[in-house]
Formats: sequence, C-alpha cells, structure tokens
Amino acid sequence: MRLQAEVQAGFRAALFGARPPEGLGPQGELRFAVYRNNVLHGLARALAQRFPVIEALLGAESFVALARAFLAVEPPASPLLFAWGEGFADFLDAMPALAALPYLGDVARLEWARGLAWHAADARAVDPRHLLAAAQSPASLRLGLHPALRLLETRHAAHSIWAAHQPGGSLTGLDPFRPESTLIQRDPADRIVTEALSPPDARMLRALMHGAALLAALSAAGPGHDPTPLILRLVRHGAIISLTGVST
Repeated sequence: MRLQAEVQAGFRAALFGARPPEGLGPQGELRFAVYRNNVLHGLARALAQRFPVIEALLGAESFVALARAFLAVEPPASPLLFAWGEGFADFLDAMPALAALPYLGDVARLEWARGLAWHAADARAVDPRHLLAAAQSPASLRLGLHPALRLLETRHAAHSIWAAHQPGGSLTGLDPFRPESTLIQRDPADRIVTEALSPPDARMLRALMHGAALLAALSAAGPGHDPTPLILRLVRHGAIISLTGVST
C-alpha cells in the first residue's frame, strides 16, 4: 500500500508539474504528454464552468493559460471538482500580469459564492405568517438563516460586473472600482439569487448573520433605515428558516 501511494503521489506530481515520471522511455513520455494535456484541458474547462465571467473578461485562450498556472499551485485535492477553486480569487489578486484588472478577484469571489450556495444544505423556510407574529418582539427575535445564504462585500463592483455578463446585461457606464455588497441565496425553486444590496441593508444582514436580534440589526443598519424591503427579500427567497427569542 505504501508503494502504491508513493507511485500515485509521483504520478500526480508529474501530472501537474513539468517533468514526466521516470522510466517511461521516449514513446511512454509522448503518450504521457498527450494524456497530461488532455487532463489539464479538461480541468481548465471545469474551472471555466465555475468562473464563466472571469473567462468572458479575459478571453478563452488567456483563461486556459491562467487555469494551467493555477493548477501548478493548487491542483484539485478531490475528484469532486465542485470543491476545487476556492483559492482562485486570491491567485488572481496576486498575479502581477493582472494588476490592471484588480476587480477580477472580487468577481471570482462572487462566482465561488454562487457555487457554495448551490451546493449548500437544504432547509425549509418558516411560514411568513409566523414571522409577522414574531416581529412584535423585535428586541429579542433572532432569525435563523438558510445555509445557502451568503453576503459578499467587495472593494470592487463585483455584482455589477457579473450582472453585465448575464443575458441582457451591459458594461456601458459601469464603474468597476466602487465597492458593492451582494446577497446570494438558493431560493425554494433552486435558483441562485444574486442581488445587489444597499450599504444599510448589507450592515443589517451582516448583523443578522452574526446572530443579532432584529432590533439590534436594524440599529446596525443606521438611523432611519426601513428594514421592510430586506425582510421581504429574505422571505421571498426562503432565507429565514427559524425564529427564536420570541416573547410569549
């Protein structure tokens, strides 16, 4: 078993490195090169499916080259490829050649978060009528939120860039260098909701996600903020799954 593990480790290192395994001979090295190219191409396509907007921004040829560079530093650790790519955003941030496109990492974080939302656990939303009754105790009411729910706060306009690459979207007039907040959730119809949030709504949602009671979360949003639109969004997207701390 130890020998088998060593052989597998050596083959894996050769697959994602620059040199073929030793002892293959000229014909064996040629076959290995063909196999290696096919594997790397397939993995590059898998990464492109996870980060389609990044591919659209860079172009298919440049994305393949970038994917191969990423493979050299972070190859898949599991046959489950949906779990591969978490470090891609940081990799993009660190690439000197992409310094003129500093928003790429944040767009990749948004696309990664959408994938996490898709694969998150299921949970049943509460009946909105129960929420209406429980809201009479805002100082103690805490909302349990769906495992798929994500709040992404970025230094660049990740949501606007992502939305511009969806059907009917446009890059016209888009400022990629402004910060944005994005709500991401898998709704009851198994659609991945991706919506921009105002700064007050983002502050309120962040507080709710950290376990704050409804009244405290409203306070975090800032004076004069109306919480109704955000709460209605969460209800509509099936994001509220439990109610605790309700006075009786």
